[in-house]
Amino acid sequence: MKPDVRECSVARTLDLVGTKWTLLAVREILLGSHRFEEIARYTGAPRDILTDRLRRLEAEGLVARVQYEERPPRFEYHLTDLGRSLIPIIATLREFGDRHLAGSDGPPIRLEHSCGATYHPVMACAACGEVVRRGEVTVVDLPAAAS
Repeated sequence: MKPDVRECSVARTLDLVGTKWTLLAVREILLGSHRFEEIARYTGAPRDILTDRLRRLEAEGLVARVQYEERPPRFEYHLTDLGRSLIPIIATLREFGDRHLAGSDGPPIRLEHSCGATYHPVMACAACGEVVRRGEVTVVDLPAAAS
């Protein structure tokens, strides 16, 4: 690693899920598409790439394959607790796209919260509950680990 490159959790996370087909596969599983054919259809991913991404997600513990048919053996893909922890990331990416990239037709889907209102994710401080606004978060570098 180059000495000026900041080591961070964003980079480590992107190493795991930072490709288009990976995040779209997670999106589809979140939306209820659990079978390979459904995931392939709704993402548009090439089959070989999708197979590779799903295998990696499974190997890293984000997705579990669950057999639903014995002959021939067929599997569904379900998010694990670790995989479900990506929900805020997917929701925030969708919100950004809906606000800034949707075009004149508007967003292609609408998500509704259980209260009946349109769902819009917000980031809040876990300690005090206040919504985080631009400029309210400060970077605090942690000291280097002692050798």
